[in-house]
Amino acid sequence: MVTKVSSISLDRPIVEPDGSLTVQSREFFSTITQRSLIIGTGSPEGAVPALQGSVYMDDAGATGAILYIKRDNADGAGDDSNGWILV
Repeated sequence: MVTKVSSISLDRPIVEPDGSLTVQSREFFSTITQRSLIIGTGSPEGAVPALQGSVYMDDAGATGAILYIKRDNADGAGDDSNGWILV
């Protein structure tokens, strides 16, 4: 199964007449925000909640310990800060 950010439909408005974002736009920007690169200090394991497939960069990491990918969904207890692997 492949998951990716769906493109926003260009034939629909982005904002409502009152200036607020449409539902489609809110969902699109929310997904983009949730999938953006996360930058922090130290390992994200057990400390940084994220969606599966998220990418984290340790800004203080040593060579070989800088980039992590969230491989697993939330654990059985619902903790979505676990499941990070060093790449």
